[in-house]
Amino acid sequence: MLKNLFRPCSAFVAGGILSLGLSAQQKKDPVDYVNPYIGGIGHLLTATSPTIQLPYGVMRLVPSTVGGADRYLATQISGFPSGGVTLMPTAGPLETDAARYASEFDRDFEVVSPYYGSDVLDRYGITVEYTVARRVAMYRITYSRNTAAHILITGGEIAESGPSSVSGFSGGAGAREYFYATFSRPYASPQTFQPHGAAGGRGGGGGGRGGGGQVAGLALDFALRPGEHLIVRIGTSYISTELARRNLMADTHETDFEQVKSAARATWNRELGKIAVEGGTESERTIFYTALYRSMGRPTDITEEGDQYYSGYDQQVHPAEGHPFYVGDNFWDTHRSLHPLQLLLDPRRQVDMVRSLLRMYDETGWLPTVPTIAGDRGVMIGHHGTAFITDTYMKGYQDFDVEKAYAGMRKNAMEATILPWRRGPLTELDRVYLEKGFFPALAKGETESVKEVHPSERRQAVAVTLENSFDDWCLAQMANALHKDDDYAYFMKRAHNYENVFDPRIGFMAPKSADGKWVEGFDPKLGGGQGGRDYFAEMNSWTYSFYVPQDIPGLIHLMGGQEAFSARLDALFTEGYSGSKYVFLAKFPDSTGLIGQYAQGNEPSFNIAYLYNYAGQPWKTQFRLRQIMKVWYGDGALGIPGDDDGGAVSSWYVLSAMGFYPVTAGRPVYDIGSPLFRQVRISLANGKTFTIIAHNVSEKNKYVQSATLNGKPLNVPRFAHSDMWSGGSLVLEMGPLPNRNWGIAAP
Repeated sequence: MLKNLFRPCSAFVAGGILSLGLSAQQKKDPVDYVNPYIGGIGHLLTATSPTIQLPYGVMRLVPSTVGGADRYLATQISGFPSGGVTLMPTAGPLETDAARYASEFDRDFEVVSPYYGSDVLDRYGITVEYTVARRVAMYRITYSRNTAAHILITGGEIAESGPSSVSGFSGGAGAREYFYATFSRPYASPQTFQPHGAAGGRGGGGGGRGGGGQVAGLALDFALRPGEHLIVRIGTSYISTELARRNLMADTHETDFEQVKSAARATWNRELGKIAVEGGTESERTIFYTALYRSMGRPTDITEEGDQYYSGYDQQVHPAEGHPFYVGDNFWDTHRSLHPLQLLLDPRRQVDMVRSLLRMYDETGWLPTVPTIAGDRGVMIGHHGTAFITDTYMKGYQDFDVEKAYAGMRKNAMEATILPWRRGPLTELDRVYLEKGFFPALAKGETESVKEVHPSERRQAVAVTLENSFDDWCLAQMANALHKDDDYAYFMKRAHNYENVFDPRIGFMAPKSADGKWVEGFDPKLGGGQGGRDYFAEMNSWTYSFYVPQDIPGLIHLMGGQEAFSARLDALFTEGYSGSKYVFLAKFPDSTGLIGQYAQGNEPSFNIAYLYNYAGQPWKTQFRLRQIMKVWYGDGALGIPGDDDGGAVSSWYVLSAMGFYPVTAGRPVYDIGSPLFRQVRISLANGKTFTIIAHNVSEKNKYVQSATLNGKPLNVPRFAHSDMWSGGSLVLEMGPLPNRNWGIAAP
């Protein structure tokens, strides 16, 4: 293979961190620390993608690669997907079989940042540069050889729109993604073809949500001399190709490639710059700003030119009325740390996300939990949209129809099934939960007879009880704030349902069958089948026994008091696998990032290290947080401990590295951990600044010796959201040994 025939010299990669033309002496902007390759190899399941996207923007650019899910290891590119269509530059004899036109590329010569990418297609001697606006992808393609130049356009159905444009769509009738693409010069001799593996057929719509005349692929020829650029702009829309064209014009009208690239860089610097860190190592700053970038990818704003949006919930176009419409979320992942982080940086955006959920409620009669462009996706467990809305409201951001939000949350709690991976009305199992206060598991030897139970996701009975107890607590907080006294009493009672699945004989959360009897032979570590799904969600009882964020003092009491509770936490971090580690991980593949039975790679673990703060031993929180961040987060391809889930795992790092964490969504309080940086400045949306100062902090000086909040001594390891929002500073004196007298006041 001939390599390095045409390499760009404007940017390079050094040591796995992007340089993008910076000299060693230049001060880095926040975006220059971002390394999208971090996490590009999955520890067991899903790797991250080196995504080029504006914060919360609908257009995402990641080249399609040949091979497995670990994109960082790929050596061939097969195309560049861009909002409903994929383009692939080729040269020489025309190949229209997707299995045959892929090109080798070398990551050592690839450039990728949040706002710009560049790849060299070695087979063809073509350099492909790409940048992004909110609804537009822009490519600058340079051919280095004096040979026939082609662009293959595939994906869905495509039509010629003029001498230098094409349009079309992909996807089904419920959520079509339309595109409009323009080229900087006319193309010649367009050929239609059926890409390898495409579904075939004609029909569908390009001008709106209907129409015809499209084909599955177009090969476009261009007359280009070596070194000449071809500029391709692709606009996207969920409404029509005409809106895709208008979105393209609105986002990139009369702007060249470098202007779009510069604007995208400036946008990322503005958003990432809302948190300024000083100190730490180069690696820690790289991990931090990359994690912050990962925390701004979703949900996405799909509002289009003309202040309108398409809703997959009623399949209609609606006026946005000045409030963007957001989709692409999974509150099981994101209510814990991603949305609390986003709220700190842009509460108005979070309120618009709540408003988006209420529009979905208007359009369907149900409040979604996993809102996608095509509707509420029935995955995971719990109605944690309730937690997200409650957390937003309790932190003081209430510019939405609160009564409507409450009605939607209450309807989910009273009328919607809580079966895993299902949406729909109540089932016989839900009625057991409502009547007896726990979700029933199968008794030992019992065969599943309830048709609504997902065949592979099973009942997850204990986790369903625990997570819905938390949602019920959140709903109770809203009821109390709205003076709905009867509802408050009712849902607070349900918030204690966690007590019904705590088995004091073994000291773990455990399954009960519908008759109220404990399931015989339950193993807290290995019980429940694949992923523990008979009883839990992807994890085991060692983790889920600590999942009572709404009533930590009550959980401590169940486990025998502070000393016994702290000992149980110690055991979590030291307990083995009862056999080979590979056997354990084969059964619990989501439980990566292990320290004993603690698994940083999955969301139910996120608040556990902070629970020592409630057991009178905050120095152990400080120790474990530093251990987790040091061991399981890095600046290389294996740098994320598990599936990032749209930034959820990354957002935990951002908050913990700053030195605090929201242990309970819906309670406007942050627990103090152990910051990595000597100073963190958070620029708040109200124009004020909150600063965390850690005197003498270092790798070894990880223990809090004393603290002041806005100049006053702070003797508990937490502070209120209102203290932060008012501006000011949290000052921590750090040292190499625990101060066992600080932060031990009762929670």
